[in-house]
Amino acid sequence: MTNAALAVGADHRRWRALTVSLVGAFMVLLDVSIVNVALPSIEREFSVSAGTAQWVVSGYALTFGLALVPAGRLGDTFGRRRMFLIALSAFVLTSALTGAAQTTGWLLAARLLQGVAGGMLIPQNVGLIQDMFRGAERARAFGILGSVVGLSTATGPVVGGVILDLAGSQDGWRWVFYVNVPIGLVALVLAYRLVPARSTARTRGAHLDLVGSLLLGAGVLGLLLPVVSTESGGPGWLWWLFVPAALLLTAFARWEVRTAARDRAPLLDPQLARTLGFPTGSAIALVYFTGFTGIWVVLALFFQDGLGYSPLRSGLAVTPFALGSAVSAVLAGRAVPRFGRRLTAAGLLAAAIGMGATALVLRTVGGDAAAWAAAGPLLVAGLGGGMVVSPNTTLTLESVPAQMAGAAGGALQTAQRIGSAIGTALLATIYYHVLTGGGHDFAAAVSAALFCAAGLMLVALLITAGELVGERRRGLPPVPPGGTGAVAVPAPRTTPHETVPS
Repeated sequence: MTNAALAVGADHRRWRALTVSLVGAFMVLLDVSIVNVALPSIEREFSVSAGTAQWVVSGYALTFGLALVPAGRLGDTFGRRRMFLIALSAFVLTSALTGAAQTTGWLLAARLLQGVAGGMLIPQNVGLIQDMFRGAERARAFGILGSVVGLSTATGPVVGGVILDLAGSQDGWRWVFYVNVPIGLVALVLAYRLVPARSTARTRGAHLDLVGSLLLGAGVLGLLLPVVSTESGGPGWLWWLFVPAALLLTAFARWEVRTAARDRAPLLDPQLARTLGFPTGSAIALVYFTGFTGIWVVLALFFQDGLGYSPLRSGLAVTPFALGSAVSAVLAGRAVPRFGRRLTAAGLLAAAIGMGATALVLRTVGGDAAAWAAAGPLLVAGLGGGMVVSPNTTLTLESVPAQMAGAAGGALQTAQRIGSAIGTALLATIYYHVLTGGGHDFAAAVSAALFCAAGLMLVALLITAGELVGERRRGLPPVPPGGTGAVAVPAPRTTPHETVPS
């Protein structure tokens, strides 16, 4: 067989390995939003309050966010493939346990463990892309990952509504979790065969930085716990935890600097703060997801409670956003090498305009016509959203050194999860505040929440504009030859084993 034929086969295998790993990522991220439509069924099944049932969503988000960075560091140290297979196996098992729950305690415990498994899996995707791809191929792979991140969140309500409609309202909620089992088992077999077994780059030995893990975990817990508790109807006094959370995260940053200075491997290398694109990209992700994720909760509440739509019809009403996001994410992922950060800016502007227009439409149009009237603005918002997540993921992670890839991917996802938790609580709070204070005016409530989301997207746009101005002042071209963003991508190495998974 010729060298050209071997190269083509190896190329196909790498893209197949990426596809399999992204199936796992899609399942994990889909479970963040898919469960929302099943909460009423869970309330009836276990005779619990809405606040208790909400912990099925909030608990998953909490443990998911806590596991991300430590799991990424474990992948950096012990190998992406090993961690990916362990995490995917755990996710399949915990999905089955969640679906089979017979008591409230069983359900919540299984869901918390499922969140840990999901948080272990996601960072490995970033590391695998760093290992398997170089140059323009890496930009394309990160673009696909970004589209999976945005699309999984946007399609959750639709997929959940379809499953409930097919499986029935009584036990349909169980199939929201059971559906992960057959898909996950197939992905597990394919991942074992296709995902490369090569070892990842290691620096400073196999030190795991347990102190850093504890400080970061406690700090993130202090940020997330008050948010998810309030979202679940819990006590509001937990907001004081923001103060010790800030102190713990400050201590974590200082500990990481000290650990790196002692030539030991930190959990999150301080060099990431000096990696062009990473701090700004993480900030954009945090703010955008604060505005982006919460819209699905308030739209579901408006369509189902305010207009009497079924879960399936409610999910279908937001399908234009998902379709727009799917199309633009793929196109934007390919266009990143040409347009760089300007794509993110254009996407944020379109998303803010689309969301503001949706708020105006739903404020004035009701009944069956509301979904049709909102379809156009939601499509515009989705087209913009796809241009945000995919390019921003590429530009944030592409220049990160391979030995930090897992931890960096975990850090970016942590920013997104914190933004998602805060945004869901914030938009839901605005929705209920307007609803109860305005004589149960559902249209006014959803409009206020969506205008808030549009405002947050404009804040993310200001951060992006600041980065573009900074690039010009530093004399860096927005899109240099051979790279994306402000940093050129290393050319591919010529040795076969560095680009071909074993």
